Amino acid sequence: MMNKHKVCIIDDDSIFVYGTKILLNYNKHFGDDILVFEDGQEALDAFKNFLKSGEKFPDFIFLDLNMPVMDGWQFLDEFKKLNLQSYPAIFLISSHFDDSLRAKAKAYEQVTELVEKPLSDAILQQLLLKFSR
Repeated sequence: MMNKHKVCIIDDDSIFVYGTKILLNYNKHFGDDILVFEDGQEALDAFKNFLKSGEKFPDFIFLDLNMPVMDGWQFLDEFKKLNLQSYPAIFLISSHFDDSLRAKAKAYEQVTELVEKPLSDAILQQLLLKFSR
């Protein structure tokens, strides 16, 4: 039996979320367990509940940088305070990464990879091969 990965998308862009869910649903390595949150605070609250209940954390998190309420950077600052034994692969998602954003991302050890929008099936396959546990 093939291991199915649990995925979380934290992004307020409904078109990106829709397209990413389609890509994930067509990929045999992902099941129906796709969590979606519109901002970092919603995701953080859910993850705190995961800790309390013992629920499995996602294997992969697609995290947008620009969101209302709590953006991607603020989410990362709070997420690292959870002090997990192991962190999911976190892919920062943005339509553009300049040198300052790349440098800032390197300061977060929880960040696995920077991914420019839009996400394609080829990029998803590369991430899966590179970061599957």
